[in-house]
Amino acid sequence: MSGEGDAPRSVLFACALNAVRSPMAAAILRHLAGDRIRVASAGVKAGITDPYAVAVMDEIGIDISEHEPSTLKDLDDADFDLIVTLSPEAQHHGIEMTRLVPADVEYWPTPDVTVLAESASREELLAAYRNVRDSLFRRIKQRFLPTSGGPTV
Repeated sequence: MSGEGDAPRSVLFACALNAVRSPMAAAILRHLAGDRIRVASAGVKAGITDPYAVAVMDEIGIDISEHEPSTLKDLDDADFDLIVTLSPEAQHHGIEMTRLVPADVEYWPTPDVTVLAESASREELLAAYRNVRDSLFRRIKQRFLPTSGGPTV
């Protein structure tokens, strides 16, 4: 298991739907850490691949277009050193998972930008998705690679 600031060997990012926040976070950590950390993402529900998430990740050179949303129940290997939850629903499930596997759980409240879809323009939506992406990028870099160089957002 890991403590704040230590690099775990395996990380699961979890959110309500495995469509925006958790796939973004997992792809960013994979991009920054390479194969040094086993990374997965899952949701309480699977959701569908989100085109806005794909678009804003593509802007920074990370391709998530092949992401297939999955649920926490779909995980083949649920043995993670760290579970990072990005929504209240996922936080509850992450804590439940620790009854079966010894893992640390960190809650990173992250806005659900999909709720803006009905009322925002395309540009407003893209700006909101970029904010989530950039916030996750900074937090992941600070948490997992605090002394590394490399790409910045």
